[in-house]
Amino acid sequence: MTLVALLLGASLVACSAGAGEPAATGQPPATSRPSGTGGDVRTGGPSASGSSGVQPLLARPFSVTVVVALAHPWSMTFLPDGRALVTQQPGTLVLFDPATAGVTPVPGVPTVVYAGQGGLGDVVLGPTFASDGGLYLSWVEAGEAGTAGAVVGRATLRLDGSPRLEGLSVIWRQEPKVSGAGHFGHRIAVAPDGRTIFVTSGERQKFDPAQDLGNNLGSIVRLDLDGSPAPGNPWADRGGVTAQIWSYGHRNPLGIAFDAAGNLWSSEMGPQGGDEVNLLLPGRNYGWPRVSNGSHYGGADIPDHAPGDGFQAPSVWWNPSISPSSLMVYSGALFPQWRGDAFVGALSGEALIRVHLAGPTATLADVWKLGRRIREVEQGPDGSLWLLEDGADARILRLIPAVG
Repeated sequence: MTLVALLLGASLVACSAGAGEPAATGQPPATSRPSGTGGDVRTGGPSASGSSGVQPLLARPFSVTVVVALAHPWSMTFLPDGRALVTQQPGTLVLFDPATAGVTPVPGVPTVVYAGQGGLGDVVLGPTFASDGGLYLSWVEAGEAGTAGAVVGRATLRLDGSPRLEGLSVIWRQEPKVSGAGHFGHRIAVAPDGRTIFVTSGERQKFDPAQDLGNNLGSIVRLDLDGSPAPGNPWADRGGVTAQIWSYGHRNPLGIAFDAAGNLWSSEMGPQGGDEVNLLLPGRNYGWPRVSNGSHYGGADIPDHAPGDGFQAPSVWWNPSISPSSLMVYSGALFPQWRGDAFVGALSGEALIRVHLAGPTATLADVWKLGRRIREVEQGPDGSLWLLEDGADARILRLIPAVG
């Protein structure tokens, strides 16, 4: 397919704000913002405040190209040869070639439960991919009596002849499986030392499990490469699923990434407001559902984060919701001014968001409204930014520095 330039004119900006995740999944409906603002945006803790940093249309420092249309993409990761793997939520993995815009199905993917927020999820390369083709894949599988839960599997990608997955085996499961089709999380990050992986596990819209260390819902887990609990975890001596847990009190963490200094960051969907970016620290309780800077659907109050409440406050939070879908820390050369910063995709916010990272602190920097729901942000080998839109009419976009 020939690359088609995406016009970033008034017609794009004029698109109406899309809804959040489907109402049946418990995600917020669309919310509007005053023109030129980002709503109630806070950085640096519960008592600090800052501006939204919204860029006017003509100030965008990038141009956008539509590369290819692809229905329901969810995650993307680049291979050493410049091609990329893209998951499609209904249950398809494809090999995408940016040079030709070609898309090739990759067989060997498991059967997935595709409902609500569930389906095929994340794909990340293992630390020894270059030598053995190992990668990690997440999806939602069925349980008994109408239950479901996220899992992570390990497989080998074969690129000799037709691309395919071989030897897929499950190494981790959300426990317990429960009813419903929301808040799976199941994003994956490989630690910088290549010895462990981190997986986000949503609380499945069940609230209280996020405060219960007897299950792994509503938590970030840290695992050895084979899926066993990693030594040195905060509650390793307790055994069972508790030994997996790195942090807890999370609602629906849908982004996770390390910065160059080794700090681990996550983006998390709040309820009605209260979306977050968190610095993930071992043994910390992030408060859900006991505290949140948002409210319950229907307007019932939830106590805000407050100094001394015993919970880890978010580094950045939003009210009204933006519905953060993903998080990536930039390390490329095309946008040197952004090196080390985090990029968040916004679903109901229909935007690309930059969060400035400086050591253990985070500050909202820029919000670029795109008029489409953004499911994933990824960095290309040349330092370009790649976006996956959300939905049946989604597209893969490439961002490079603007000329002039």
